[in-house]
Amino acid sequence: MTTLIRLEILRTLRNKRYLLFTVLYPALLYVFFISAYGDSAAGGVSAKSYFMVSMATFGAVGAVLTGSAQRISLERKSGWTRQLRLTALPGPAYTLGKIASCAVTTLPAIVVVFVIGAIEGVDLSAAQWLGLAAALWLGSFVFAALGVALGYAAQPDAVQPVVMIVYMLMALFGGTWFPVSDSLRSYARFNPVYDYNQLAGFIHGQGLAGTAIAVLAAYLAVFTAAAAYLYRKDAQQA
Repeated sequence: MTTLIRLEILRTLRNKRYLLFTVLYPALLYVFFISAYGDSAAGGVSAKSYFMVSMATFGAVGAVLTGSAQRISLERKSGWTRQLRLTALPGPAYTLGKIASCAVTTLPAIVVVFVIGAIEGVDLSAAQWLGLAAALWLGSFVFAALGVALGYAAQPDAVQPVVMIVYMLMALFGGTWFPVSDSLRSYARFNPVYDYNQLAGFIHGQGLAGTAIAVLAAYLAVFTAAAAYLYRKDAQQA
């Protein structure tokens, strides 16, 4: 499984579309937002801090959600997954390997946005920077699992539009583009991106987001189980 993870990471980092869409695009959006908002506030905190987190999560979710689903759809069309099933690699190991390798690829998207935030004056302690990076990276496993599940749930030719619709809707109603209003908050709580963004609360003096962590852990369990089930179902239909 370690070899599979390493190969998946190398293949992703060599993908120019990955570098453009999941690393440069969120960084450029962050520059746009801080230029538009300046030193004003967003969601009760500095706009520079708020959009640094939201654009880092946007890039991280994009890296794992679109990347994993699209790669799986291509592997299904090419027959690669069928070949893997003929090896000694167990199905659960393959699923977990996919999730883990996708999650690792979120780090460039997070780090690039953080570097811009630091240059623009976001003032955090070393412990806060490291804690925030760790929280967002660990949280990305949820969306890696969702991406793997979607990669097997949809037909290969329909994966890309399905994933983009899910991705944009979750970002739109999860506090990525603008703070979630009080009227939408009750609905946003059913959106894992909303809880993902809440992980940054500790850098704003709001304490550890225990509820968000519990909700994301539940989502991770559900999405991982769904990915494993859909992988087995796809194997039976092959």
